[in-house]
Amino acid sequence: MIRIGAQRIPPSTLLLLFLDAISVAFGLLVAIVLRLRDHQSILHYLSGPHIVARFALVVLVFGVALYYSDLYDRPEFSRRIEVFMGLLQALGSACLVLAIIYYLDEDVSLGRGIAAMSGPTIFALMLLSRIILGRTDFLLYGPKRVLVVGTGSTGISAVREIIARPELNLKVEGFLDEKGENIGQPLVNPGIIGGAQEVETIALGRQIDRIIISLKERRGNMPVSQLLHLKFAGVSVEDAHSFIERVTGRIHLEHLSPSWLILSDGFRKSPFLYAVKRTFDIIVGLIALVLTLPITILVAVAIWLETGSPILFRQERTGLRGRPFKIMKFRSMRQDAEEGGPVWAALDDNRITRVGRFIRKFRLDELPQIFNVLQGDMSLVGPRPERPHFCELLEQNIPYFALRCAVRPGITGWAQVKYQYGASVEESKTKLEYDFFYIKHMSLVLDLAILFETAKVMIYGRGAK
Repeated sequence: MIRIGAQRIPPSTLLLLFLDAISVAFGLLVAIVLRLRDHQSILHYLSGPHIVARFALVVLVFGVALYYSDLYDRPEFSRRIEVFMGLLQALGSACLVLAIIYYLDEDVSLGRGIAAMSGPTIFALMLLSRIILGRTDFLLYGPKRVLVVGTGSTGISAVREIIARPELNLKVEGFLDEKGENIGQPLVNPGIIGGAQEVETIALGRQIDRIIISLKERRGNMPVSQLLHLKFAGVSVEDAHSFIERVTGRIHLEHLSPSWLILSDGFRKSPFLYAVKRTFDIIVGLIALVLTLPITILVAVAIWLETGSPILFRQERTGLRGRPFKIMKFRSMRQDAEEGGPVWAALDDNRITRVGRFIRKFRLDELPQIFNVLQGDMSLVGPRPERPHFCELLEQNIPYFALRCAVRPGITGWAQVKYQYGASVEESKTKLEYDFFYIKHMSLVLDLAILFETAKVMIYGRGAK
């Protein structure tokens, strides 16, 4: 299965990607046949120069448009109006982008007539595939059966994730209690169906495909011999923390032991990876500096017209290995915003100016941090840098919080694209779980995926406060 970091892309999403590519290709072929009609003309057109590359360009543009319209995020398609409008939006966006590309380079164009005629067919096929998949189990085979050994909170969280994510194609058969004393008691859905020492009998009897370990106390309760037999019989066995990490893209901190972090794969990064990441930061940072210059000037003028100077806001943040540095941002609050001391931003914060509200929504206030990246204080991608005041508070309330400083902080990060703005201790804990996932699986591929997703967050203005 394809992964980003350690998070696997569900087979259902891959199936939909494949069907969409087929829909675009088939729609183009139908348009070519209807446009040219003559058999010889059709064959001559399809044997033309770079025809495969021109088809691939259309498939790629449509795929990106569908992604940015959130049409791969939903595992079910029961809301047909929402799907219909999303497809219309994606089709319009793709056609606009292709028109610009064809204007810049006519050699890659398939022809205006073919492009126009293919649209209805592509739209109809994509809508039909989503309606059909919405009425089925989304896959061509039944769900995998899951058994949870233990009643720990992490296992309960894992089951909640399974219930909330039908695209995983998993069915929880039940929990096994550590002592076998609470059989029949409901936990999430379903409840306790037996004791941990019955795991082999229950797993074989119910044809279990996957076992998740979530024992409150493993010493004396782990049925090691039975689990080994099941493992060698082909049943997948994994820890609840590892399962949650794989399906959610976060490392669950609840009851997480230091030994799990020490023995877990990942976290160790080679000097070569750091060198590649730093080179990538400098090159992309310089390109971004040039491309965003017009927006930067407009934002600076808007701030100056509304509230005067200073336009930039410098604030101390905690960086790599706990070293402090001055972060640069466009000022989005009143100049007296923190006369009473540092506080977290909140929804409808009355300290935020009108221009500030707009630039925060679309993350434009972060643009000056490109200079922090070029100076080496930050990276394009990494955990967001916290203020020293909040770092001290969070280190006292959240275990392992200081470990997030093991890598350079970033302008954007895994937590920023997967979660909302953190404005409390509990929200900061959840963000830390995403940050740990990033630190564990840090790679250039993951960085590119985060930057790609960040563009969508900025376009729709999600998660800002």
